[in-house]
Amino acid sequence: MEEIIMQILSFWGIENKQLIQINPSVWEVNNSYIIKKYNDKDKLEKNIKISELLSDCKIPVAKIIYTISKEKYIEFKNDYFLILKKMKGNKIVNFKDRIIAHKMGCAIAQLHVAFVECEKEIEFENCSLLKEMKGWIRKSLTSNEWKIISKEEYLRTVETLEGLYNYLPKQLIHRDVHFGNFLFFEDNLSGYIDFDLSQRNIRIFDICYFLTGLLADETEKSFTKTEWIQNVKSVISGYDSINKLNTKEKLAIPYVMECIEILFIAYFININDIKCAQNAYNAFQFIQFCENDIKNLI
Repeated sequence: MEEIIMQILSFWGIENKQLIQINPSVWEVNNSYIIKKYNDKDKLEKNIKISELLSDCKIPVAKIIYTISKEKYIEFKNDYFLILKKMKGNKIVNFKDRIIAHKMGCAIAQLHVAFVECEKEIEFENCSLLKEMKGWIRKSLTSNEWKIISKEEYLRTVETLEGLYNYLPKQLIHRDVHFGNFLFFEDNLSGYIDFDLSQRNIRIFDICYFLTGLLADETEKSFTKTEWIQNVKSVISGYDSINKLNTKEKLAIPYVMECIEILFIAYFININDIKCAQNAYNAFQFIQFCENDIKNLI
């Protein structure tokens, strides 16, 4: 792959001095650029358009580097390659910092406000967490004979969410909010990256996805109930300071978080990773244990 990247870089006139693979389709070059590989041209062009619109809204996103021939991307051996300027900043490592949690809430809200403007320019697929829950997710749990999570637990969560769902605002969301995609420099937000999963869905999905992601660490850094509830409060407070959540959204937060963990249970069952499915169930139970505390934040 390194030889291919060398050929790719020649279209931009960039000499490879240091190449680091970040994941199967992303590389860092010379500590200055990020190369992304796509196999879906439409998705690539939509992501470019999102970045351009967000930039127009003064949202800090990675700058697209044009090729020598002034193209935004190239096609090479049936794949598409894009080069972005590496943004200043790093992902946060102190997950328990409540000030950073508040700033993350603000950052998600600011992005959502700008995303509303993006929707005026680009059409996006309408997705529904509720439909997913009642569709492929239920099918996967049924095929597993409800061995990880009981049917009663599933129904309680989904039926509660269903009663609130029509009151939850839908819009373009990031869909993959975690500290790796929101960069901070000197404890302040410096940039947003990776809009590959962006879709129209309930807007609180992004908040809930971020908060459930904090529970994934099973080391000595794991959250206690009190620590996590304080972070939930800080994130909601940060979001509210920019973009007000309605009462139904706040009531739905614990159930959306539980649905996200059920989604992961089903996903891991489908790839036969029972250990990770069990970990997702443990997080689901933890969120249930915190339900009343979260409601008391409203």
